[in-house]
Amino acid sequence: MLSLTFLVLASLLCSLPTAFAASDPLLASGQSITLSRRQPTVRSVEDWGAWAKNEREALRVKYGGSPLSKRSEGTNLITNQNADSSYFGSLAIGTPPISFYVILDTGSADLWVADNNCILGCTQNEALYNSASSSTFQNLSQPFSITYGSGQAAGDLVADAVQMAGFMVNNQTFGAVTQVSQGVLSNPVSGLMGLGWQTIASSNAPPFWQTLASKGTWSQPVMGFQLTRFVNDSSARPLEPGGSFTMGFVNSSLYTGSIDYQNLVTTPSFWMLSLTKLTVQGSGLSLPSGSASYAAIDTGTTLVGGPSNVIQNIYAHIPGSQAGTGNWEGYWTYPCNTKVNIAMSFGGPSWSVSPADFQLTQIGSNTCVGAFFEINTNTSGAPSWIVGDTFLKNVYSVFRYSPPSVGFATLSATALGMNGVNGPPPSATIGSVATSVTATPGNVTSGGASWTSGSMFSPLLVVCGVAVGTMLV
Repeated sequence: MLSLTFLVLASLLCSLPTAFAASDPLLASGQSITLSRRQPTVRSVEDWGAWAKNEREALRVKYGGSPLSKRSEGTNLITNQNADSSYFGSLAIGTPPISFYVILDTGSADLWVADNNCILGCTQNEALYNSASSSTFQNLSQPFSITYGSGQAAGDLVADAVQMAGFMVNNQTFGAVTQVSQGVLSNPVSGLMGLGWQTIASSNAPPFWQTLASKGTWSQPVMGFQLTRFVNDSSARPLEPGGSFTMGFVNSSLYTGSIDYQNLVTTPSFWMLSLTKLTVQGSGLSLPSGSASYAAIDTGTTLVGGPSNVIQNIYAHIPGSQAGTGNWEGYWTYPCNTKVNIAMSFGGPSWSVSPADFQLTQIGSNTCVGAFFEINTNTSGAPSWIVGDTFLKNVYSVFRYSPPSVGFATLSATALGMNGVNGPPPSATIGSVATSVTATPGNVTSGGASWTSGSMFSPLLVVCGVAVGTMLV
């Protein structure tokens, strides 16, 4: 045995340097060469990698076995709806697959789409799910409902094949909704994809993203967002290019420097960080610590909501501010000609919010509404802050499965160059599936109205000014 091992090692030492000699023109053309003994040379990492791959594949072919499953990454282009009021992407459901537009919401964890039997709140302008047309449909015989402050979606829990950005999850549980409060769906959106953790799912089913991440499907255990800005574009159309949503990788062309990750402050539920620093017009504000500082990072919320006392203190640093009344109760107005500079930190660097994003809308000749508003959750365990797109448009944001954390990075010139650039919105295309997994059945339950479902404040879809619409709080 020893002599055989020696011979094998000797053979490798003799042959490998020659076999991987990058300067040999015969190697590049794929021709065979006569091996000759010479002094070993230092091999590069790439050489070793090529050798390792060849060795693995040769032994697999020789002795039998399955190739390693390839981990993957994918991108879903986003649409900006109604000048930054919401951002939606596309997915496909069923066999054969049918495409749907859905709000991408890190503040909840359930997937639901309007069913073709919808009797309330759905229109023919949206794609509707038809279970009879899918050979992979499963009826779970459980009711589903999720409640928002100003509306509700209700129907039945079903399971089917769901695909997005080249990934497919078989037997994915979701709500086939037959009743939706007026204004919850806005053409062409058919539903919502929750990107929070399973612990806050009304259905108790594993979310699409979490199934992919937990099974090691992604090249990296991350989701990345880059959101465009049109709130300050008077020529913005109802639908504009909205940026990108990536799974399994971060798009390095959309940010500069490093990503600052901060670990979640609680057991994964919402993507929850602590708001540790807040500056307004150059002045630092006093902030509470502990659970009173918890902030949910929520792509499905348009604005930034926080405790009344802190929000009031923000506007106290903006001369001419006044509390809103009537429909604007909880909001604040300020002079439009005032450039508001505000920055937030979650334990790392401070990230600035553009004055254009702080200025939500103009309601008078020199009266504007601020995008930071009062919200008092008043529920044990609920976050005090809801940090939505007003902030997230100003950073490249990353939601990491392991370790559970949220990261922010500075937007690149490429990303910033997409703001306010009118163009056709992405179309809902059905691409090929590169990676497919099967969801692990959860103990699915009918939905409730508790805050743990993510329904207390998300999605907060706010369209103000000329395009005042529905707000789901």
